[in-house]
Amino acid sequence: PPAHSHNDWIGPPDKHSNLRPVIFYVSPEESPLERRLREARQEAQACNQSFWARHNRAFHQEKEEFIYSRLKAKGLEMRDETGQKVTLNAEEMADFYKDFLRKNFRKHMQYNRDWYKRNFTITFLMGQVALARALRWLRWKKKNVEH
Repeated sequence: PPAHSHNDWIGPPDKHSNLRPVIFYVSPEESPLERRLREARQEAQACNQSFWARHNRAFHQEKEEFIYSRLKAKGLEMRDETGQKVTLNAEEMADFYKDFLRKNFRKHMQYNRDWYKRNFTITFLMGQVALARALRWLRWKKKNVEH
């Protein structure tokens, strides 16, 4: 982001996680509470990027292995005589998706629990920052009215 920017910047989707990375703006007057909020957001982003990159990599690998094994069982190759990739029908792929979700259920539940904890912390910190800013604004306003 340009040096004069005072906003977070959101990038294009990551090729592994499909999540859009964020470059967080750091104010020169950032308070310790605001820093905690920014760091909590950065940690949440890093955890999400890591989880979804691992998850998507496993998904694509297992999907390719599933397709290969089903095609092999049918006596088919991964590509037809024209070089086109051979696909399975929706019903066969539904078997894969159902099995993949079943095998990864615990991972998803743990991810969801962690995600909710992180978001609760971020929301709580956001409330504290908003309150601190409101109080700072009121003190400034009161000081200016007295002068």
